[in-house]
Amino acid sequence: MEITVRNGRLADVDALLSFWIEAAEGTDRHDDPAKVVALVERDPEAVLIAEIGGETVGTLIAGWDGWRAHLYRLAVAPARRRQGVGTALIRAAEERFAKFGAFRADAMVLHDNVLAHHAWSAAGYAPQPQWSRWVKALS
Repeated sequence: MEITVRNGRLADVDALLSFWIEAAEGTDRHDDPAKVVALVERDPEAVLIAEIGGETVGTLIAGWDGWRAHLYRLAVAPARRRQGVGTALIRAAEERFAKFGAFRADAMVLHDNVLAHHAWSAAGYAPQPQWSRWVKALS
């Protein structure tokens, strides 16, 4: 079983949206094709897609804003969890960030997503207790 990681393309948008419904936890982010298109057009290397035999088995958004390295939407197909897919995606993201000279990456992880906690911990990530995320819904 060989896991390959590639960058997302415009042709992947609909498949990504479908995949996230199946594999991502807490998908309440009002995803729509235009937003994913905008992401791919703005930063073609940000969307990472893991494949096995040409089948999408995982995704990770590795965003770089010029200052910080941010990780979002780690999603692994339920049948492919605990097989190294998340590890391969995180490694690819970290390699991307190293090219920019990033010294730290932060990952958005839901408190209740215990499966994800295991993946992130295994990759060396830990919650940062002195920070919290403050949000405001924009209309």
